[in-house]
Amino acid sequence: MTLWYLRAAVRSPSHLLSLTLASSALLAFGCGGGERQDADEPSGTFAVDVVDAEFPRSQRLAKQATMRIRVRNDAERAIPNLALTVDGFTRRSGQAGLSDPNRPVFIVDEGPRGGVTAYTNTWALGRLAPGRTRTFEWRVTPVRAGRYRLSYRVAAGLDGKARARLDGGGRPEGTFRVNVSREPSQARVDPDTGEVIRR
Repeated sequence: MTLWYLRAAVRSPSHLLSLTLASSALLAFGCGGGERQDADEPSGTFAVDVVDAEFPRSQRLAKQATMRIRVRNDAERAIPNLALTVDGFTRRSGQAGLSDPNRPVFIVDEGPRGGVTAYTNTWALGRLAPGRTRTFEWRVTPVRAGRYRLSYRVAAGLDGKARARLDGGGRPEGTFRVNVSREPSQARVDPDTGEVIRR
């Protein structure tokens, strides 16, 4: 509805309310008639194994580190969409008036390739055949000193119908405890090769 038409249509506050309710009804009708987003995700539980999970326990400000988590499909059927959520890259600030209270602890320079999703801190690498392994890898840079706890959990899909479980029935999840030193990483140039060496 254009602005001039809206001005012409609104004759009183009560008429504005009627127009608003009518518009809301039309919007709800237009959005609610489609197929469910999770309609194609199969239901069930899929056995997985976290083969390896590594992230340096000691890190320095401004020095890039790699987080790597490898997951194997131990089920007898393919996992629909292997996904992994990581919590702890940010920390919630208690300062009032912030438009976004989440403050970065680690900057994600590069996430798992091809794994971006619409969900916060969640990456998905697609279908995984039985017996196959997939690796999630992040390159991150710490920007706040201190001791931090990061947690991760594995899922078999993004919509909650396909669930991942360890072979023994437990949840495929884990934690990393990291100490970020206030001393920034130092760099020097090798005079023979010109290579930048960081320590």
